[in-house]
Amino acid sequence: MSKSDTFENSLLLLLFNNTAVANIGDAGGLRATVTPGSLYWALHTADPGEAGSAVTSETAYTGYARVAKARASGAGGFTVTANSVSPFENIDFGECSAAAGGPITHFSVVNTASGAGIILYSGTMTPNVTMAVGVIPRIKTTSTITED
Repeated sequence: MSKSDTFENSLLLLLFNNTAVANIGDAGGLRATVTPGSLYWALHTADPGEAGSAVTSETAYTGYARVAKARASGAGGFTVTANSVSPFENIDFGECSAAAGGPITHFSVVNTASGAGIILYSGTMTPNVTMAVGVIPRIKTTSTITED
């Protein structure tokens, strides 16, 4: 069973741009929130998997913290088009200043700034990021999450 392409795109717009989906449940549909808040990008040293949480295999290099992006379209937020979402701007994480830990192999989009939040989406970092002092991991605007 699958979702229609139109609904996949509408779902991404709701989650990432805070755009209401009309005519679901009632005429008001799935409503956007008054205060949309942020989603957070996290980095992992292994695939957190579908059963994992935001802390599953999360990197712990010195200088790392999750990066917030507004649930909005355009600057500071996300671009949603054709059932795919990407960051509007590059996402730069903190610079590694000491203990590098393992290579960064995966990313996730989660609902909390720290702790065991819910993973909304995760994927492979291509290419993987080999960590060392001075490295600043980056997720580029060409990185996409696709609903299908």
